Amino acid sequence: MEDKVNLLDLDAEELERFLAALGQEKFRARQIYQWLHKGIRNADEMTNLSKGLRQRLDEVAYIGKLNVANKLVSRLDGTTKYLFELNDGNLIESVMMLYKHGVTACISSQVGCRMGCSFCASTGAGFVRNLSAGEMLDQVLSIQTDSGKRVGNVVIMGIGEPLDNYDNIVKFLRLVNHPDGLNIGYRHISLSTCGLVPEIIKLSRENMPITLSISLHAPNDEIRGQIMPVNRKYSIDKLLEACKIYTEVTKRRLTFEYAMISGVNDSRENALELAGRIKRMLCHVNLIPVNTVSGTSYKKSNRQNINLFRGILEGYGIETTVRRELGSDINAACGQLRRNTVVVE
Repeated sequence: MEDKVNLLDLDAEELERFLAALGQEKFRARQIYQWLHKGIRNADEMTNLSKGLRQRLDEVAYIGKLNVANKLVSRLDGTTKYLFELNDGNLIESVMMLYKHGVTACISSQVGCRMGCSFCASTGAGFVRNLSAGEMLDQVLSIQTDSGKRVGNVVIMGIGEPLDNYDNIVKFLRLVNHPDGLNIGYRHISLSTCGLVPEIIKLSRENMPITLSISLHAPNDEIRGQIMPVNRKYSIDKLLEACKIYTEVTKRRLTFEYAMISGVNDSRENALELAGRIKRMLCHVNLIPVNTVSGTSYKKSNRQNINLFRGILEGYGIETTVRRELGSDINAACGQLRRNTVVVE
């Protein structure tokens, strides 16, 4: 398939140009685009195309397909964790979460991750490559096909650092939002980043009002630098300045993700310092009881410390939530299933 085009990677305009090169009329692109985003896996299923065009598509293109290598379903809340195998044999993870407001797909953006955050399972098996826009889209389509449920919300919080794969991420966002495709509104999409400052500023100018989640996890550079290597390049002050630019340009409230790690970043002093830094920002804080990851000594904060931390932030007028642990019986945090499957040499 090396010389063939993955049709899922093409946006509407690229598909038009691709078909024009095959001597096809422009309207065919919209027909094919709609079929692709319904989750069909072969040109023969495109029943409103001529047999000749379907055969030609088979000769010059293919429709990427993720294979389910493993699947875990939570008995507690129906959360479903997928280990998907890509066309080249690499493995990624996705998660389907069920909420009262609908179905959310959490997708990966890279095979592995190069950011090296010490508490994250995604880092353990190393970085291999970026995912294409079509491979990200295919995670959503595959979840819909397997579950029979429509995905109405997408969070890009799986394996990888999305803004380290910037061009493909932006293309994916436009694909998933397109009215002839899945038509998922930007306000129903969240992207989580560890804090690549230039890309945050660049994203603010894309005119895509998604929710941006910042993996902050510390109130100062000393602690953040120990657990998140990215902080050595972009300090908290630089990161927060980029966040202010994002909120000013997009008028969208930010989420600060804060993993509560016992004895590391969960003290009363840590909460006061964090509150002092972000109290005037358009934001809310999501406290996350950290997942236990093999190979690290990190343990989640106890409930008393979490409640104290939350109370201090709320006392400064900062809206604060504690993340509900979905799929806790299947280790639903991204990276753990792949980490237990991939052999690290």
